[in-house]
Amino acid sequence: MIYSLPVRVYYEDTDMAGIVYYANYLRYIERGRSEWVREVGLDQNVMKERDGIVFAVRRVEADYLGAAKLDDTLVVETQVTSVTGVRMVMEQWVKRGEQVLFHAFVTVVCMTLEGAPTRLPANIRQMLH
Repeated sequence: MIYSLPVRVYYEDTDMAGIVYYANYLRYIERGRSEWVREVGLDQNVMKERDGIVFAVRRVEADYLGAAKLDDTLVVETQVTSVTGVRMVMEQWVKRGEQVLFHAFVTVVCMTLEGAPTRLPANIRQMLH
């Protein structure tokens, strides 16, 4: 399943050339993952408080393929490609219409509040498939 999140480009998102600053694509895909987590029914605050676990990005492999500009309407698409005991890999796209402007594979791991890797609870793994 692909989750879609609409995003508008604001002046604060752009650089001196008037295009989206490269680091802001990472912010867009973070929002896409955060909203996807809500959509599948996970509450990250409950995970943290009840289970003492959090998600953390371990790796991002990204390709910048086009330029978004002020006032563009974009869509961030998010799809889980794999889930293991302690990590999940998500594929994400930022698009303007059908044009892919940014593409990334993001590896997210499960950690304790002390920063140690830990297994993702089975009930949560089931929600992510």
